[in-house]
Parts: sequence; C-alpha cells; structure tokens
Amino acid sequence: MSKSWQFFDVFGLDPDLLGMVPSPAVALLLLFPINEKYEAYKKEEQEKIEKEGQSVSPKVYFMKQTIGNACGTIGLLHAIANNTDVITVESYLKTFFDATKDMTPDQRADKLETDESISAAHETSAQEGQTEAPSREEEVNLHFIAIVHKDGELYELDGRKRFPVNHGKTSADSFLQDAAGVCQKFMARDPSELHFTMVALASAQ
Repeated sequence: MSKSWQFFDVFGLDPDLLGMVPSPAVALLLLFPINEKYEAYKKEEQEKIEKEGQSVSPKVYFMKQTIGNACGTIGLLHAIANNTDVITVESYLKTFFDATKDMTPDQRADKLETDESISAAHETSAQEGQTEAPSREEEVNLHFIAIVHKDGELYELDGRKRFPVNHGKTSADSFLQDAAGVCQKFMARDPSELHFTMVALASAQ
C-alpha cells in the first residue's frame, strides 16, 4: 500500500501518549490474551447482540478467520480494506479487495485460504520478526483485532466473531480516543493481565 501510511506503536492510552501517534489515525490493532474470562464475555456479548440487534454499515468490510494463527493478517486486512477511500492499495492487495468486495465474510475467508500472494506475504513477514513465528497448527493464546471508523460509527472487527461489533458513534477527529476507550474496556475486564499491545495505522506524512 502507499508508503504515506504506516503502523505506529501506541505506548499508552492516556491523552499525552495518544498524542504521540501521528494524525490522522484511521485504524487501531489490539493484541490481547484469549482466556476463560474473555471467552465468557465473548459468548455473552454475542447472545446480547443476537437478541437486541445492532446497526452495521453495509460499507464495513468484514471477514472470518479460518486460517490458524492468521489473526494479525486478518487484522491488517480489516484495517486497510476499511480505509481504501484514503489509502491507495496496489498489487495483490488491490486484486484481493476488488475480488472480494461483494462477497460475504465466509466467502472472503475461503478466498483468503486460496490466495497464494497474500499467503506468501504472510509467511515472509512472519519469518522477518524477531521471534520464531508459530505454525498454523500451534495453539496461541494471543489474538489481534482491528478497530475502525466507518460512516460515523466505531467498529470492532474480529474474525473469530460472527459479525462486526458496533461500539457507538465516532468521528475522524475523535477516532483514536474512542478506539482507546474500547481497548480500555478489554483491559478492565482482566485487570491482572499485562499482555496488551496496540499499533495504529496513521498518516506518515
């Protein structure tokens, strides 16, 4: 994608530390631990949404995760695909987004499973990291999600969930602070857990 957009570390959620992130920020990726507390909350949340309903913009690009240990790649795709109005994508990313724009979340997951270009990029990036990358079959208890702004609403996009989760109103100006609020709720549900990491997709210009 265009080099004018990059991912930046988010060192904390207070206003001063959020202020270190370049503006505008258009997506936030959260890495958090999956444990019994989270799984119980996830189940309750799903049941509540299925009972009460929620509004989801048809413009939200959402896909399921069916590939093991690919949550980082899914998070990246969610972050970029929901911002193609401001981010220029090229090469295999553009091809994939164009091919899947009218597909269902499950169909997009199926397409990703057979997309050799993205698979190769995923494997290359994983091997370039400073730690040994887990195999697709290895059980990992850390998980990436994306938080994005679409049509004035704040959405949590998690390929392990059945649907996007609408977290309420937001705007381009308040997005980072609002997304940080969602992250704070994740942390508050498990205050003894320290394994939370965030990166923001923001303008590098």
